[in-house]
Amino acid sequence: MPTIFTHPVVPLAIGAALGRGIIPPRLLACGAIAATLPDLDVIAFRLGIPYAAEFGHRGFSHSLLFALVAALLGACCFRWLHASFPRSFIFLLTAVGSHGLLDTLTNGGLGIALLWPWSGERYFAPFQPIEVAPLGLGRFFSAKGASVFLSELLWVWLPAFAAGATALLARTAAGKLAARSEQFAAHGKRIH
Repeated sequence: MPTIFTHPVVPLAIGAALGRGIIPPRLLACGAIAATLPDLDVIAFRLGIPYAAEFGHRGFSHSLLFALVAALLGACCFRWLHASFPRSFIFLLTAVGSHGLLDTLTNGGLGIALLWPWSGERYFAPFQPIEVAPLGLGRFFSAKGASVFLSELLWVWLPAFAAGATALLARTAAGKLAARSEQFAAHGKRIH
């Protein structure tokens, strides 16, 4: 799995790309937190639930159904999030859903139960460039953890923020162009 630090990158990049007018700060913060929710399933290890079980790590909580339900519940707070219900739902669905999809890009573990409860099969993407993160805080702060973080930086952080920054620059340029166009139109009306 990518680390708890990397899963929020997807909603943060989307928020940067779309801006505060579309993704208000509260919705952005909730999206960043929601992107980490599926990994609460590590509690299953403490409860003696086997990794490969439906309720084990990367099981039901990494499914698209879980993302849908979590997004529906979160979107019920749309007024507090300062966004419409549909906007809150779509953003939160993307945030939570991205978790399982990012995990399919890792090179370890048993796969992701994306289609639970319809299928217990666990999936990986055909291309798995992200090193799987070690479980446990002690192992994360090791040479293996550093290697994982570098692969996440290369395959998640840099592309996500490059896309977010590009969209932000395009949005800014479009806004300036629209303002100049309005000034030109207003100036032209005065001349006639």
